[in-house]
Amino acid sequence: MASANPHKAVEIAAVLAEAMPAVKIVPRPSELGDVAEDGETLADNALIKARFVCAAAGEPSIADDTGLEVDALGGAPGVHSARYAGPEADPVANLSKLMAALGEVPPPQRTARFRTVVAVVLADGSEILADGVVEGTIATAPRGARGFGYDPVFVPDEAAPLTFAEMSAEAKNQISHRGRALRALAGRL
Repeated sequence: MASANPHKAVEIAAVLAEAMPAVKIVPRPSELGDVAEDGETLADNALIKARFVCAAAGEPSIADDTGLEVDALGGAPGVHSARYAGPEADPVANLSKLMAALGEVPPPQRTARFRTVVAVVLADGSEILADGVVEGTIATAPRGARGFGYDPVFVPDEAAPLTFAEMSAEAKNQISHRGRALRALAGRL
């Protein structure tokens, strides 16, 4: 796996285990370090990471990139979701910036979607992409203790009024953008 994010590793392993129980997901070796996610799209970033780890480790690699697209913000933070509050920002700062940017935007105008693109790069150089989207809205205040990133404010249409952070991991994986992308990917492998 090209990510060192432990939350992401657990989520990816849980979803892929359903469709591909023989596949073992291991985190990126720490000695490989980070790779710059400087692509213009989510697909670009997923491929950058998967190619880097595959080339360095000589093993098939899976990577993803996720963006939160908020309609009232013209699609922002989008591809910059992980660095929305700046290159060294943490999830709390990103969430604070999002909530400040939305300010007094009323709930009906807080429509948004999470989009994930998953990339697999195989040792022979072949590449497989899959994506997943979940529509929803942005809550007026964070709610819930589970999940990570923007989960406390994202209310998926299919589970309203719950935020992702209020849902069990199993329930979230059934409807999440990453879960959908991974299931689409499993169907192509």
